Amino acid sequence: MTFEQLIPAPARAEATQGSPFVVDAATTLVAGPGTESTERWLRATLGGALGLPLRPGAEGAAGSVSLRVDGSLEPEAYRLTIESDRVEIAGGGGAGVFWGAQTLRQLLGPDAFRRARLRPGAEHSVPAGTVEDAPRFGWRGMMLDVSRHFMPKDGVLRYLDLLAAHKLNVFHFHITDDQGWRVEIKRHPRLTEVGSSRARTRWGHRASPLWLEHPHGGYYTQDDIREIVAYADSLHITVVPEVDIPGHSQAAITAYPHLGNSDVVDTEAMQVWDSWGVSPNVLAPTEDVLRFYEGVFEEILDLFPSTFIHVGGDECPKDQWKASPAAQARIKELGLADEDELQSWFIRHFDRWLTARGRRLIGWDEILEGGLAEGATVSSWRGYRGGIDAARSGHDVVMCPEQQVYLNFREDGGPDEPMPIAFVRTLEDVYRFEPVPAELTEEEAAHVLGTQANVWTEVMENQQRVDYQVFPRLAAFAEVAWRELPASAERDFADFERRMSAHYARLDALGVDYRPPTGPLPRHTRPGVLGRPIDGPPPNV
Repeated sequence: MTFEQLIPAPARAEATQGSPFVVDAATTLVAGPGTESTERWLRATLGGALGLPLRPGAEGAAGSVSLRVDGSLEPEAYRLTIESDRVEIAGGGGAGVFWGAQTLRQLLGPDAFRRARLRPGAEHSVPAGTVEDAPRFGWRGMMLDVSRHFMPKDGVLRYLDLLAAHKLNVFHFHITDDQGWRVEIKRHPRLTEVGSSRARTRWGHRASPLWLEHPHGGYYTQDDIREIVAYADSLHITVVPEVDIPGHSQAAITAYPHLGNSDVVDTEAMQVWDSWGVSPNVLAPTEDVLRFYEGVFEEILDLFPSTFIHVGGDECPKDQWKASPAAQARIKELGLADEDELQSWFIRHFDRWLTARGRRLIGWDEILEGGLAEGATVSSWRGYRGGIDAARSGHDVVMCPEQQVYLNFREDGGPDEPMPIAFVRTLEDVYRFEPVPAELTEEEAAHVLGTQANVWTEVMENQQRVDYQVFPRLAAFAEVAWRELPASAERDFADFERRMSAHYARLDALGVDYRPPTGPLPRHTRPGVLGRPIDGPPPNV
């Protein structure tokens, strides 16, 4: 591999005269203070793939790969120096060293992405030169919905590996919704005993007449969550959990009927939802509900050390509150104007509650409605507008507009795309996505923490389907999130496509069942299963 085949492309890469560095059984590893996680990763992952011991070595010795922290660099920045007899990876912090190691892995070729040695005796080398690089954004993420279709723990760990391989550093973990509650809460065991399983599942879009007539479910024990978080931390990835309130809560209400608006709906007869869309069943605005979710969040905080805790806040229908005498009395008691302010009351409560515990609330852009909580950060999903409004009012923002970076949207308009959803978002479309709107001033733009791609799994029943929707577009998104690129229309997509021709071999080695550039293979198709395609380009909202 050469420096011209890296994804994301680095800020600066320069080949130099000299022989390549050969990685073989004699290669040693020298790890300075603060680089221990990369040392372990290189031995386990790179050493395992190439069948090499990577024994400890002496500083400056010939044939060594040295890791060190250089405080003159930004924390996630790195400098990779390759000479014929030694390699050095210097990073501003442990994360920077790790991203430099990911670049070294790419330069070693597809074999370095396998689980075990493929070609005994084969020589592996990297070209002489220097790479200097640093990320544009501190938040470079992917959201994975495991509520609509559960992904077992091993699949989640695999996706953390895939994020790390693309220098993404935030995993937004969507673990509760109408269709399933996926995290063990010890003080409320029925959330998983009842709320983690549904009797059947809609097959296709919500308009589809087809059903999978068997139960679907699963959840992560607290030890599973601890393992996922610890593994992510070893890869310099932060796991941001999402517990949805006050909407998208039918699974929780099914488990504990007193959480719902029982004066207008029979919550005792409720079931975990088996279809898609927006459920009308939302949390009741009572003190009991607040105490219940405070208990939930206490356990969530114990499991997830992330500064940010996502509380959803999206797609909360107000019909039950409008019809509920108890909810209307609550609005009057609290001195609120309407149901929008009642939703804001929910969010403001948990904003204060989380702030008091040293955490920060983040929610979807609907939390702007009825007034934005003082410390809240906004995930701008319905377009750019929510993020623009939040940034202009001094709030931090993560840009993830559905029209640009919802990877559950179809990648092509062809008839064989499996269960096609919404607008066509091609690989090129994702590559031309710009997270920071031009109308923001420099001061306002500083509130854009970064960006993430979102993966909703209503029509993704297993890991293979997730792979197909996510890749190769996540590679394009990763470059957008990492690099300071030219203006959207001026980006060199032809160069990115050329580099992708090498990257597909890496994805093959990783076992990723991506969408081929030529279109879906027969195993990818889902003939006769309805999607919801929308014609034309998406609006710029």
